[in-house]
Amino acid sequence: MTTMSTKAGAGAAVDPITAAVIGGGLNSIAMEMGYRLARMSYSSIIRESEDFGCALCDEDGQQMCESTQSTPLQSGPIAGYLRGIARRFAEVGDEWRPGDVVIHNHPYYGASHQPDVAIIVPVHHRGALAGFSVTVAHHLDLGALTPGSCGIVHATDTFAEGILLNAVKVENEGVRNESAWRIISDNTRIPHLVVGDLNAQVAAAKLGAERFGAMLEQFGGETVRAASQYLMDHSERMLRRQIEALPDGRYEAEGFFDGFLDHDDPAYKNLRVNIAVTISGSDLHVDLEGTSPQVDLPINMPFVGTVDIAIYVMLRSLLLDTARHDAVASNSGLVRPITISAPEGCLANPRFPAPTIARFCPGNIIADTLMRALAPVMPEAVAAGVGNLKVVAYSGEQDGGPWVYMDIVEGSYGGRQGKDGLDAVDTLYANTRNNPIEDIESHYPLRVRRYELVNGGAGAGRWRGGLGSVRDFEFLEDGGFSLEGDGNSVPPPGLFGGGAGTPGQVLMNPDTPQESSLPSKIPFRRVHKGDVLRLVGPCGGGYGDPQERDASAIERDTADGIAAVGS
Repeated sequence: MTTMSTKAGAGAAVDPITAAVIGGGLNSIAMEMGYRLARMSYSSIIRESEDFGCALCDEDGQQMCESTQSTPLQSGPIAGYLRGIARRFAEVGDEWRPGDVVIHNHPYYGASHQPDVAIIVPVHHRGALAGFSVTVAHHLDLGALTPGSCGIVHATDTFAEGILLNAVKVENEGVRNESAWRIISDNTRIPHLVVGDLNAQVAAAKLGAERFGAMLEQFGGETVRAASQYLMDHSERMLRRQIEALPDGRYEAEGFFDGFLDHDDPAYKNLRVNIAVTISGSDLHVDLEGTSPQVDLPINMPFVGTVDIAIYVMLRSLLLDTARHDAVASNSGLVRPITISAPEGCLANPRFPAPTIARFCPGNIIADTLMRALAPVMPEAVAAGVGNLKVVAYSGEQDGGPWVYMDIVEGSYGGRQGKDGLDAVDTLYANTRNNPIEDIESHYPLRVRRYELVNGGAGAGRWRGGLGSVRDFEFLEDGGFSLEGDGNSVPPPGLFGGGAGTPGQVLMNPDTPQESSLPSKIPFRRVHKGDVLRLVGPCGGGYGDPQERDASAIERDTADGIAAVGS
């Protein structure tokens, strides 16, 4: 059993106004880092979808702030990346020096999964380590079994998922390590894009380090440390206050995700996530005992970097929702009241070198199940079952060279008290933006034939579930794709008497004599010019008794063409 907890540190005295000024300055630095990274990046997954995170951390690796553009699954794990690097440095006898730049993506040393690569720049002040400037972003190809950095669903261990970069110095005391960069460049099919995006991360991280260094000079190291500790303590107090308002007790729920629906062995499909939440005063513990055992295919989830972030983000969203609560700074203080445990060898705490690259959709089920566990004591804050996402890597050759494109197909939220579920959005800890059709068609030999809401299928309820999206991609040249998705087997459940939503679908060449239905996870598959792939997102569950739905809401559904809402 692995248990995770984070404790508060001792803080020096600082007045609230100074702390607020420094907190605003830290946030501004992180935002500037985010803008630089997005504008310098080559790939649409960073430039358009904003699948990245930027943060500043103190010398102990505690996160002080994050960019508002960050997606939670990129910014949330940053403190874990730093703990993993510290562990690796201890193993090899290395240390941080001024001018270093480190690259890191090892999923068993704190990284979320291999494609999410961190660039870390240390910040020294008057001869001492004072903190870190960190960027994390998803990269399109890191030399795995097949093109792209998603849908590698047939990898049997982590070595098949792409190059492992475990606390590697790509700049050593200000000197660029060209050999390290060549190794990275030689282990991707699209070095121009990948190395270009990494250089954008380096530039953004160096900007953050420069700005943070100037702040340390302006206010003094002790004052900045005291202010950041004050802000972390404040965030901790705000979260503890909300936990303490809940009744003590143990609350449980279970959820399921597809796994590999076409696998002959039932141990690989309809896999279980079990969540037990124990509230005691202002402390909250999440136990994943009863979650299915790990498998030798890449839907295992790193305990640090994925499982913990799904839980932290969900609890922060439920307990400190800005619609009902004043804004609270995002920093490491928010994780102090929370402990997490999971048995070693389960899907939520796999043993090295179990593959983890497709951990995204299972992690969303952890967040969704946690929300359902807390529904009895937080009915006004939770949503019914959420429609999960699909992530596709498209690839081929064009103008004599390879191309890779990653697309995220939106799911939906379930209904919640007072509101219908959101339609066609990235859900829970994902929160990336969709990529515009114009950008896709101007860069790749793909045509988006259809992009619309699912026609019906949302869970019925006093507040209905949201509608998933439908996207049809036509290949204009021979190519291929791989897919990791979920939600094609178990429909998103309803809540408090609401009806279940509807599962998603994957179809090849729909509405033709060659139409075929495919599972939610597909290893690399070659296709021909003219082939069409249709991806359908699940529709969310309903909240509350459907008989209590307002008549005007039913009329609005009919006017909007959502007449087929059902369970």
